[in-house]
Amino acid sequence: MKRIITASLVATMALTGANAISNSELAAKLNSLETQLADVKKKLKKQNKKINKVKAHDSGDNIKWGVDLRTAIDNVNYDLANGTSAGKSDLMSLRLWLNMAYAPDTHNVFKGQLSMNKAFGADFAPTLGSQRSFGLGSLFDWTGNEALVDNSLRVRQAYWLYLGDTAFGADIPWTFSLGRRPSTGGFLANLREDDAAQSPLGHLINVEFDGLSSKLDLSNITGVPGMSIKLCMGKGSQNAVPLFSNATPYAEAGDQIGDVDLAGIIFEPYNDGQFIVKATAYRGFDVPGQNGAPTFSADGSTLSVTPSSFVTTGDMDGAGISVMVDGLTDEGYFADAKVFGSFAWTKSNPNSTGGGMLGSTESQTGTSYWVGAVLPVDESSYFGVEFNHGSQYWRPFTYSEDTMIGSKLATRGDAFEAYFNYQLTDALSAQIRYTKIDYDYAGSNGFFGNLSGNAAKISDIKKGAETFSALGGQYTATGGVSTASLQTVGQNLGAAGVPPSQIPGTVQQLAQAALFAPNVVEAAQDFRFYLRYRF
Repeated sequence: MKRIITASLVATMALTGANAISNSELAAKLNSLETQLADVKKKLKKQNKKINKVKAHDSGDNIKWGVDLRTAIDNVNYDLANGTSAGKSDLMSLRLWLNMAYAPDTHNVFKGQLSMNKAFGADFAPTLGSQRSFGLGSLFDWTGNEALVDNSLRVRQAYWLYLGDTAFGADIPWTFSLGRRPSTGGFLANLREDDAAQSPLGHLINVEFDGLSSKLDLSNITGVPGMSIKLCMGKGSQNAVPLFSNATPYAEAGDQIGDVDLAGIIFEPYNDGQFIVKATAYRGFDVPGQNGAPTFSADGSTLSVTPSSFVTTGDMDGAGISVMVDGLTDEGYFADAKVFGSFAWTKSNPNSTGGGMLGSTESQTGTSYWVGAVLPVDESSYFGVEFNHGSQYWRPFTYSEDTMIGSKLATRGDAFEAYFNYQLTDALSAQIRYTKIDYDYAGSNGFFGNLSGNAAKISDIKKGAETFSALGGQYTATGGVSTASLQTVGQNLGAAGVPPSQIPGTVQQLAQAALFAPNVVEAAQDFRFYLRYRF
């Protein structure tokens, strides 16, 4: 028994010693591994730092590009006030946007967009030589990339954006931007285009312009989701002599039209992603227009209307509020439905030298309302319907709205639109869209003067033109009316019992209606189908 206990003690001591040696060696190995691991981590940290520098360098040396290519076919129709019609059933067009973006750090961003917009097989670029004029570039380039022109690439957007963390020492994130601004396809107008909303409210502003903006995000200090205010300023025309036109390049041109400026604010009182409210107010300074009254030819044989040169007509004020509910319910079908409503107001302020605005020498107020809904069909498609109405003197800056028949939102009358958008693949989409406009007053797509912007009632123009023809008035081959026919109309008015003192004024009114009727659109329609590829 004693021998057995002694042997057990010896075995236990031997095992304990062996375990002690093993634990010591294991601890040493672990310490060695920890040292090696720390060294590896240190080297890996240095390597990651170098890799990040390389990535930052590569990112800083390259602009990120995106492509947006749209091929469309439009069927456009116009009904004119003189009873005739015009249109084209197969207007095919190709629009290319090359999108650019570059962010060297977290505070500075560059964004740009090159554009081509043309009809298939055609060049609609202006052929005015060195003359400065309205339209596709030149004196006003408000629609330089929205109108069908040629296959040249033009700069549609190019601006620098600074993102600040605090303003005035408070928790107010802020931005400042300068350049050719993203001023088309604004809030609500973006829905049918399946694009993100750009800066302005689409109900009032939809033109290209160069300028600046600065935004203060007030949500942190007020506790109101999405509250912000933005200042916007732009220049719509520069009164300066082009290079090589004379001996004083870029000096003031001395034209009848001066610089056209615009300044305004955009206030967003609430935006939680579902309920979105935006308001705006602005003034357009020294806005342009043309005048034109019936005048006789040099030999006195023909009465016609010749547009004047562009002149400064006065200032234009505008304001509006737009509301959208993005998701009517939290779950189910209506969670992806959108409804919106917008109300806007404009007011003309004629100067003393421009001859009036919108066909009146007095300040005139116009209003417009716009409602719509966007409803999902399935995960890949949606259907939208919109309606807007404008009063007699309604005049927004929406010349670049993406509609071949002119801006539906500028309508002095009623406009209805329906569209179906379908996402075919990740990069390819299609749209079918129908737009119908019924005008109550002339000049919806004109400028601010008394000719193209004249807000005469279309039914009065039609009645005057019909009466002129019924009394023997006739048009000439050049679109005027002959002096002989004016005499005939006057004689027939006298025979109908009109007092002699009233005959000259009545003849002039009837002749003016007859001259305007062939150039006044009473109704317009645009049926569009497009395929759009973007990535």
